[in-house]
Amino acid sequence: MTTLRVAFYSSKHYDIDSFNAEVAAAQGDVKIEFTYLEPRLSAKTVALAKDHEAVCIFVNDNADAEVLEGLKGVGVKFIALRCAGFNNVDLKKAAELGITVVRVPAYSPDAVAEFAVGMILTVIRKYHKAYNRVREGNFLLDGLLGFNVKQSTVGLIGTGKIGLLTGKILSCGFGAKVVAYDPYPNEAKAAEFGISYVGLDELLAQSDIISLHCPLTPENKYLINEARIGQMKQGVVLVNTSRGALIDTKALIKGLKEGKIKAVGMDVYEKESEVFFEDGSEKVMQDDVLARLISFNNVFISGHQAFLTTEALAGIASTTLGNLTSLAHEGTCANVVKE
Repeated sequence: MTTLRVAFYSSKHYDIDSFNAEVAAAQGDVKIEFTYLEPRLSAKTVALAKDHEAVCIFVNDNADAEVLEGLKGVGVKFIALRCAGFNNVDLKKAAELGITVVRVPAYSPDAVAEFAVGMILTVIRKYHKAYNRVREGNFLLDGLLGFNVKQSTVGLIGTGKIGLLTGKILSCGFGAKVVAYDPYPNEAKAAEFGISYVGLDELLAQSDIISLHCPLTPENKYLINEARIGQMKQGVVLVNTSRGALIDTKALIKGLKEGKIKAVGMDVYEKESEVFFEDGSEKVMQDDVLARLISFNNVFISGHQAFLTTEALAGIASTTLGNLTSLAHEGTCANVVKE
């Protein structure tokens, strides 16, 4: 039997439970042995991958050129991302070094789509404010006025599986007018789900709610910047469950201060790797920009949890084990990521 040893970075208890369950159920002639490591992958933690043929990493692990050189030096041949995005990996350098990178292209798009819709409802109907008030015995409704999704125009930027499912829920479930922008449109599915494609400028100008559902690439970093916020309707609601650096946070703060943006829901943040997935409740927050965002009473932030469902974790574990098994057998698999 072939054994593949995998250094599993950024491990949490829910990761360990889901992957152990998948390993226990696995059959075949490849044995996957995980070494669960709490630290994130970085130049300082590369040495922990010694004696492993592969590493398994998540969204905030760092696989830049320096780290990849280190991984190559300790004998790592494969990088298995347990997520869809791969903006944290220097793919060109990986190819130069002969390190194969694989990912989980889709695990439970419903999980993120449902969370995005929940975040929209939270910020426009102010669930978070009501929850805190009632716990203090305050049952006044002042300041809790919201608006209907049904009479709204929702703009989706990105129509991959998650974007399309979000649009389906909002269009077919709530009766909203849903428009979308994507340089690679899926006309058939969009039409089936009641979604109409428009240009980006038109989407920004007509949407009451804008929800981001696109990967982060060098080309679309700060897709939402000061100029594009200026194109949006007065009182727009902005939700991001994709990647933090799609939004220029300083421009976002300016838009909030000026009242251009009515409310924001964020499950991601451009510098989240320094704070997310950790308990910082006993520390002084060093990120002044994030601290300013949190101080707004019309901003709702969660810690990159949109993916976190039982079904999604099982899907991530299953696909990742399948990827690793294929790599052990053939040195490649269907989910290889190339530059």
